[in-house]
This record gives sequence, structure tokens and C-alpha cells, in this order.
Amino acid sequence: MEKHVGFAEDVVEGLSMTQMPDELARKSTMGKGGKGLRLLASVLDPRAWLHLLKLVNFYNYTHVAPMRRMSIGMSPSISPDASFSHGERIDIGDRVRIGSRCHIWPGPAHSRIIIGDDVLFGPEVMITAGTYRFNDGSPVTDQAMDEADVIIGDDVWLGTRAVVLPGCTIGDGAIVAAGALVRNDVPPGAIVAGLPARVVGHRQPSAASFSVAS
Repeated sequence: MEKHVGFAEDVVEGLSMTQMPDELARKSTMGKGGKGLRLLASVLDPRAWLHLLKLVNFYNYTHVAPMRRMSIGMSPSISPDASFSHGERIDIGDRVRIGSRCHIWPGPAHSRIIIGDDVLFGPEVMITAGTYRFNDGSPVTDQAMDEADVIIGDDVWLGTRAVVLPGCTIGDGAIVAAGALVRNDVPPGAIVAGLPARVVGHRQPSAASFSVAS
């Protein structure tokens, strides 16, 4: 018993020695003067302005320029930090909402991405119609790419960080859960989730939806 008590005392003593206040890390707080000097240094640093030019260039070729070539329907709501490429091969329907930091990439050559009406993209959704092959040598960036059209139907909801791979068709009214990886077609009205995505439920259609089928 005394042996165990002595061991416990040694452990407690060791913990107290490793947690002495003088050895704890503390976050320093910068005063107004320090913040002012930091701001002045940033303004006078030419590297900061060069980096700003890089950001402007990136924003132009991933957002501004592609949107001029895209087919966009009525009343869109597209986040200013969403990224696109080859806008001439992207078709966006009416009343589409695209969230922050989404990436829509139709591949380098011929594939298209077609998005229906009333589609909702959560933040950081990735839609790609092209992907690198992986058994054609090395490095992977020197290999050819497989391309296939991606079609997203009307009234589809893509959750945060969902990924849709080439060749997929997502049916009208479907929901893709946050973080899901879609690599196969999604039936209309289905709710899919997981890696890879699989059907976990079905959306209850409204009365208006039935009129389309009737």
C-alpha cells in the first residue's frame, strides 16, 4: 500500500512541476502602438502589394472571366469567391444559389456541367467533369484525364463540401448530404449520404411536384 501511495505522490509532484505557471505558454497581446507599426510595415512592404496582384489575377481567371462566358439563368445568387473554369461549358438555370468557395470545373477539353433551376449549393461544394487517370505513369499530373458530363436536375440541394465526380446525373429534387462523394447517378427525389454516396432516404414531394408526372 505504501508503495502505491508513494507512486501516486510522485505522479502528482511530477504534474505540478510540469505545470508551473512560469512554464505555461501564454498568448501575447499587442497594443495599439504595435498594431499601428505592423500596419505601417504591411503598407510599405512591396511583397504585400505583389501578393494582392496575385489575388486579383486569381479572382479574375477563376470567377470574373469565366462568368462572362457562362450561360446563367434569371435571378442567380453566386458567391463572389466561387471558382469556375471554362465557363463556355457551364450552363446554370434560373434562381440558382451557389455558396462560398464552391468549385465548378468542367474539365480541360470537351465535357459540360449543366445545372437546372432552383438548385442550392452549400459552401465548398466541388463539381468536376474531369479527373486524372492514375495507372498511366508518373507523375500523375502528366497523365491524361477522363471527362464526362455532369447533369444536375431542378430543385437539387448539395450540402456543404459535397463532391460530384464526372459522369454523374443527379435527378430532380434530390438532396446530397454534406461531405458526400457522388460517383454514380442519383435518382430523382433521393437523399444520398456517405463516402461513396448511397441512398439513405427519399424526399417527400410536394403537390406541385406531382403535376409534372401527371
